[in-house]
Amino acid sequence: MPQQNGYFQIEIVENDSICHFYPPSDGGVRFPMKEALEYLTAEGYTDFDMNEFSSKLNSDTEETMYIGIGSGSEFSEYMKVRVSLDRMKAVCRFMPPSLNGSLLDSRDIINRLNNLGIIFGIDQDAIIEFFNDRCYATDYNFANGKLPRIGHDAKIEYFFNTNPTLKPKLNEDGSVNYKELNTICEVKKGDLLARLIPADMGERGKDIYGKEIPTREVHSKKLSFSRNVEINEDKTEIRSNVDGHVALIDDQVFVSDVLEIPADVDNSTGNINYSGNVHIAGNVRGGFTVSAGGDIVVDGVVEAAFLKAGGQIIVKCGIHGKHSGMLESKSNVISQFIENARVFAGGYVETGSILYSDVNAGGDVLVEEKKGFILGGVVRAGGKVLSQTIGSDMGAPTRIEVGIAPEKKERYAFLNKEITGINMKINRITPVIRTYSDFLSKGGTLDDKNREYMQMLLNELNDLRKNLQGLRTEYNALHQDMLHSVRASVDVRRDVFPGVTVAVSELSTTTKEKRSFCRFQKKNGRVEVTNL
Repeated sequence: MPQQNGYFQIEIVENDSICHFYPPSDGGVRFPMKEALEYLTAEGYTDFDMNEFSSKLNSDTEETMYIGIGSGSEFSEYMKVRVSLDRMKAVCRFMPPSLNGSLLDSRDIINRLNNLGIIFGIDQDAIIEFFNDRCYATDYNFANGKLPRIGHDAKIEYFFNTNPTLKPKLNEDGSVNYKELNTICEVKKGDLLARLIPADMGERGKDIYGKEIPTREVHSKKLSFSRNVEINEDKTEIRSNVDGHVALIDDQVFVSDVLEIPADVDNSTGNINYSGNVHIAGNVRGGFTVSAGGDIVVDGVVEAAFLKAGGQIIVKCGIHGKHSGMLESKSNVISQFIENARVFAGGYVETGSILYSDVNAGGDVLVEEKKGFILGGVVRAGGKVLSQTIGSDMGAPTRIEVGIAPEKKERYAFLNKEITGINMKINRITPVIRTYSDFLSKGGTLDDKNREYMQMLLNELNDLRKNLQGLRTEYNALHQDMLHSVRASVDVRRDVFPGVTVAVSELSTTTKEKRSFCRFQKKNGRVEVTNL
């Protein structure tokens, strides 16, 4: 026998009404007194002994009692409908008719649901299940809304290293092997480079009243690539057309067959300007320029020359700048040494020594070779500077700067305030537009004044969102700078000599005495020196 909750049924004998009580069975629950009173009141029963009624309702045996006259006529099976707060579910409970009253059929149930506006997701099987085995005072789920299916943004899967940050190998004796590097991604003709996983737009849902429930907005993407790349028919995969090297530059896949210079860059070659990677087997002589869209690798030395790369610059035998050499890289600069030169790197700088040079890195400056040193000049890093030795006994003016600049901090705070203000305006405008949209979707019409006002709100919302996008882009970039600033430090693995100026963000200090194995870091509103 299936589980049955407790319930009661009214028998009408002439003008009197007798209530028959049926206790729960097989783990069922007792009928709530509050619900019983609501039911009896609806049928006109108010003049009876409530204490006696409560006692019999909670009895473990079948009971009867006289409860008065009521309406005096037979009544049909009773159905109560409860809708969930999210309008996604209609739960029905039934009470039996009077002993000779009529039962509901499926048409009665569906009409009752429809009269309440419930038109979607009605479960015919659940209704049939109720008819097959009527259980009173029991919840039946007769209607279910459809939840929206959440989609996902388009994604691009890359099949090569999109962030080449492999550093030179540090040998056991403390030296750095600048001739054994593997930071360029080689590809063969036909290699798969990237695959687009298209956006899934998702699917709208509906509540039981038939109102659509939107899914979240998703963003599409497309594969972006330069020459030497082919794309398939459905534009979801790209492959290399040549043997060469691949890099991701500004979200664009770039493949080039490397330009090989078999000897020096000098009068025999002239200046080099190439859209891909450049490999120079010899030296770059003074006065010449090498410009590459990808990486520049020089097996020899760079003299008083100008090198500019969209990727990395690797100089295996060092830089003799002679006070006029300059290197610019959007990524990393790796060299055996840097002497009398200017260096600008978007990523990190890795070298064996820096001598009287102006070195700038968006990331770290690392002078980790066993005898590595920084002597004279200025070294700036968005992250940290790490060196074995800084300065000298002769007191050569040496300046080290790390961390974010003060003006960037002010801009960061300003952008944060602006973004908060725009979001507040958007949150005020959006509900008003939604109200207008709901009104129009129900067949309403707007007079000229309200139509102009709605259009003004839409234009303002569009302008606010465009402005917000630009501010967020700048804000996120500065946020990355702030993260670098938090970890900004100058680490000295061996000795720092007197006369070295260390600046961390807007604060600075100049060493008065020799110190060893120490770290300079911003703490408590000043530059503090602690032991490593």
